[in-house]
Amino acid sequence: MSQYVSRLGRRSPAAPARLRLHRRPRRVAMLSVHTSPLHQPGTGDAGGMNVYIVELAQRLAAINIEVEIFTRATAGGLPPTVQLAPGVLVRHIDAGPYEGLAKEELPAQLCAFTHGVMQAWAGHRPGHYDLVHSHYWLSGHVGWLAAQRWGVPLVHAMHTMAKVKNANLAEGDTPEPAARVIGETQIVVAADRLIANTAEEADELVRHYAAEPAKVAVVHPGVNLERFLPADGRAAARARLGLPQDALIPLFAGRIQPLKAPDVLLRAVAVLLDECPRLRSRIVVPVVGGPSGSGLAKPEGLQKLAARLGIADVVRFRPPVGQEQLADWFRAASVLVVPSYSESFGLVAIEAQAAGTPVLAASVGGLPVAVRDGETGFLVRGHDPADYARVLRRFAEDPELATLMGAAAARHAQSFGWSTAAAATADVYTAATQAHRRRVRSPHG
Repeated sequence: MSQYVSRLGRRSPAAPARLRLHRRPRRVAMLSVHTSPLHQPGTGDAGGMNVYIVELAQRLAAINIEVEIFTRATAGGLPPTVQLAPGVLVRHIDAGPYEGLAKEELPAQLCAFTHGVMQAWAGHRPGHYDLVHSHYWLSGHVGWLAAQRWGVPLVHAMHTMAKVKNANLAEGDTPEPAARVIGETQIVVAADRLIANTAEEADELVRHYAAEPAKVAVVHPGVNLERFLPADGRAAARARLGLPQDALIPLFAGRIQPLKAPDVLLRAVAVLLDECPRLRSRIVVPVVGGPSGSGLAKPEGLQKLAARLGIADVVRFRPPVGQEQLADWFRAASVLVVPSYSESFGLVAIEAQAAGTPVLAASVGGLPVAVRDGETGFLVRGHDPADYARVLRRFAEDPELATLMGAAAARHAQSFGWSTAAAATADVYTAATQAHRRRVRSPHG
C-alpha cells in the first residue's frame, strides 16, 4: 500500500489543513454516461455504480462540494435537470435514441454526449466546474476531453476493468472488446487521480494498465447505515415479505447476468436438495433482480434452469425493488449469496451485512475486503456449486449460525459509512487539484 496515495488521498499529510481546504473543489462535474443515478438498481445496466454515485454525491454535497451529474437521457420528455438532493443536480444529455441502445453501442454516441456536456458548460461563467469525476470508461473519455477543455483535473473511477473481466469470464459470457481495453488504457494515462475500491484493484490498475502508483488512491465504497440496519429483525422482515419463519432462505439480489452467476446458487440448491431431500419443505430461494448485460439475450434463462434442475418449486423470482424493500429482503434472508466471477467491490455484500445478514461469496475482487471469512460470512474459491452447497448445509443444520454471523456482520459494516468515503474522496480531489497545478506549471515534468 505504501506505493499508493493513502486511502485519504493526501499527498502531503503534513500540509496545513487550511491549505488543503482552500484547494478543495467547490463544484464537481460528475459523469455517468451509460446509467442514470435516477434509475432503479437491478434493472438494465443500473446496479452498484448507481448507488455509489447517488450516495457519494449526496455526502459530498453535505460537506459543501456541489455535484452536477451528467447522464444520457433514456426517455423522451425528461426534464433537462433534476434536483436529486440539496447541492446535487442531475443533467440529462441527449445522445442517440432514447431506448433500445445497448451499452456496447454507446461509444458511437460519445461525441454527441460530449457536445451536450459542452453546451451545458457554455451557459456558465468560466471556472464553473473545478474538477471532473468520471465513472466507468465511457464517461472517462468524455471526462478526458472536458477536463482538458476546462483546464481542470480529472479523477476517474473504473468500477470494472475489461482486462480483469476477461480474465474471469463466466462460461459462455461475451468478452469485453479491444476498444474498451484501449480506451481504459488512455484514461489511466490522462487522469490526474484514479480511485480504486480496494488495494487489489489498485494493484490491477498498475499491473494491467501500467498506472503510476502515486496516482492511484484507495477509497472503499460505503453503505447507507441509516437504511441498511438490522431494524426489527429477521422475523418481522419475513412476515412483511410473506416468507416462512423457519425456512432456510439463501438470497440472490442483483442483475441477472452470467457475470453475477446466479446460476451457481440454483445449482448449489439442487445439490443440497439431492443430499438432503427433507430440506425441500423448508427452503425458499428468492432471486431479486432483472436481466442485464449479456443476460438480456436469454431473459428467461434462469427460470428455465430452475425447472431443469427440478427446483422451480422453491425458487421465487422477484423484480428489482427500491432500497427500502431491498433492506427488508436482506434482513429476511438467512444468507446473501454473491457467487460473481468478477466484482470490483460488491456493494450488496456490505448492505446485507449492515442489515444483519451474513454473506456467502466468491473470493474474487473486493469481496474478501467486504466479507470477513469465517466471521461475517464465508468466501469460496471458484464456482463449484458443491462448495456453495456445503456452506448452505451448515446454515441449514445450525439455524443459530445466521444469527451469530449476522451480528458480527452488522458490526463489521459500521466502518463502511458513506460519510467516510466522501471525506476520503474529497481528499483525493484535493490531491488531484494539487497534482494538476504542478503539471500545468511544469508540463514537461
